[in-house]
Amino acid sequence: MPVPVLEHSHRPDEIASRLSVRPKASYLRDWIYGGIDGAVTTFAIVAGAVGASLTPNIILVLGVANLLADGFSMAAANYSGSKSEDEAYARLLAIEEKHICLAPEGEREEIRQIFRAKGYEGDDLDDLVRLVTSNRATWLETMMQAEYGLTASTRSPLKAACATFAAFVFCGSLPLLPFVFGFRSSAVYTTILTALAFFLIGSIKSRWSTKGWLYSAFETTGIGLSAAAIAYLAGYLLRGISV
Repeated sequence: MPVPVLEHSHRPDEIASRLSVRPKASYLRDWIYGGIDGAVTTFAIVAGAVGASLTPNIILVLGVANLLADGFSMAAANYSGSKSEDEAYARLLAIEEKHICLAPEGEREEIRQIFRAKGYEGDDLDDLVRLVTSNRATWLETMMQAEYGLTASTRSPLKAACATFAAFVFCGSLPLLPFVFGFRSSAVYTTILTALAFFLIGSIKSRWSTKGWLYSAFETTGIGLSAAAIAYLAGYLLRGISV
């Protein structure tokens, strides 16, 4: 039986070195969200335009306009949402700091009840309350996590927005490539490239998942193509209305 391989060492010096580095922020969800939405919305534009029998040049204009406008809109919304989360955290943190200053005994009682709910009691509970409340930063961090379910964010709103926009433009441009090069049966190639975009997103996503890359790729492709099928159906129905 093979010996399990640990992901990192547990030597005291290496633990100290690892913990001394601030955890890196993850922008995975921003990439995934932007990539899938970019592919789906661009495919929707193409499907509707093909259904309306528009020329390839017009399809390209509509597609590029969607890439820039919708991509920027998503990035701006992500920036505002991420910034609002940071501001909400700062507001609640200020409230807790004020309460610790003005009503420290009440805040200590909150800490006591938090750890009592976790199963601590007696001398262990008293020691925990004393230790946690002896350090202002630890006290505040504990209150924010236990009372509001919040942790200090390490994510940059600007980086989150840029990740969304970059993924949106890259994956959203794939369905337009057949029209750029003037392929025949461009609609077929567009569907294939849209599926490829989803497959690529799923493959990359597996790096941060416990699932294998192939499973993750097909899972994301299935979800993305389901959304793309809805977009194509909308385009088909619009064709019927236009006639």
